[in-house]
Amino acid sequence: MIDIINVLYIDPGTGGMLFTVLFGVFSVAVFSLRALIIRMKYRVSGESSKVSSKKIPIAIHCEHKRYWNIFEPILDEFEKKQQKIVYLTGSEDDPVFQKDYKYIKPEFIGEGNKAFSKLNLLNACVLLSTTPSLDVFQWKRSKDVDCYIHIMHAAKDITMYRMYGTDHYDAFILSGELQVKQIRQMEEMRGIKPRDYEICGVPYLDEMKKRVENAEPVPSHERTVLLAPSWGESGILSRFGGKFIDALISTGYKIIVRPHPQSFVSEKDMLDKLMSAYNDPSKVEWNSDTDNFDVLMRSDVLISDYSGVMFEFAMVFDKPVIYTDTKFDPRPYDADWIEETPWTFSILPELGPKLSEENADKIKDLIDKSIDDSQFKEGREKARKDIWANIGESAKRSADFIIKKYKETSAKKSKAPVKAKKGAAK
Repeated sequence: MIDIINVLYIDPGTGGMLFTVLFGVFSVAVFSLRALIIRMKYRVSGESSKVSSKKIPIAIHCEHKRYWNIFEPILDEFEKKQQKIVYLTGSEDDPVFQKDYKYIKPEFIGEGNKAFSKLNLLNACVLLSTTPSLDVFQWKRSKDVDCYIHIMHAAKDITMYRMYGTDHYDAFILSGELQVKQIRQMEEMRGIKPRDYEICGVPYLDEMKKRVENAEPVPSHERTVLLAPSWGESGILSRFGGKFIDALISTGYKIIVRPHPQSFVSEKDMLDKLMSAYNDPSKVEWNSDTDNFDVLMRSDVLISDYSGVMFEFAMVFDKPVIYTDTKFDPRPYDADWIEETPWTFSILPELGPKLSEENADKIKDLIDKSIDDSQFKEGREKARKDIWANIGESAKRSADFIIKKYKETSAKKSKAPVKAKKGAAK
């Protein structure tokens, strides 16, 4: 009997991974069925996407206007090159509609499943997107799109996406060499044919750097602390609620809390309770600006967990961060497949001190140390070298790579043999 139990025993780690995989398979089945129903509806009703009837040379998909900063520098480069682009956005008030572009054609494709149903029928040579989980959930690869290119929306590990987040992309615009290593590791583990990539840098960080250099000096002000967590169970607000907010208020410094945009969607109840409990603007300022430049500019130190905003703050604004031990659970992420600690976490001790429940009562000392200690300035320089290549050239290199893939794809299609139609004379 004991032998049978030993045979059937699965250790907690393996069990957790099996549960994650099974949940993923179930989710894929549900979303695939839903996507099929929506696609059939569009086929039958004739409501297929306007942009799918004629082959588009280069298309860009922006899931939400909050990613405008990712694409604007690249679109500006395309405009300079007089390269026609179709920009498909999920936000009706996307800033692209305010731009006076001549060669960029913006189109609102709806939100949620309506947007995905159109993307699933898209007809394009190349599609650029920052949205992960292509061909995993609702968003399916269109048989009429020849090349999907992924660009990240933060300078960090590419394995920090949910599991299988980039498996079905054909090419990548990357910001540093470490991402290349991670992609190759995932390809080998999952039997994926090596895909093309270009280390271009981070276009939106380049633009932010220009803004910092051209901005007016920040007026003298009281020491300002920005709490900007990620979202999900491992995020600061989910794990600790108002505990950290109370500790920050006790410092006497100006406190700004900027929740992750996804928190307003996925964690609305939790966020509503916190915002209601801490509704005195003289103690806590809640920030949800689409453009985070102003709030980053006027803050002296940033506290976060594993949100990409930490690296913007450290590398672009050259200011210190304080990171929290949120006991990040890697199991839902691609990072769980790789033994090494993600760079996103291994670099943190070099950017600032660690905040935990144990030393939360000394938060004021940590804030002062992070600002005054010169060692963290050296760490910020190391981070730039690790993850931010080709500073000042990222947008141009990105546009050049996209055009290169378009030309390669077009050349392959033109050389491909034409299939004879059924019933055609031989």
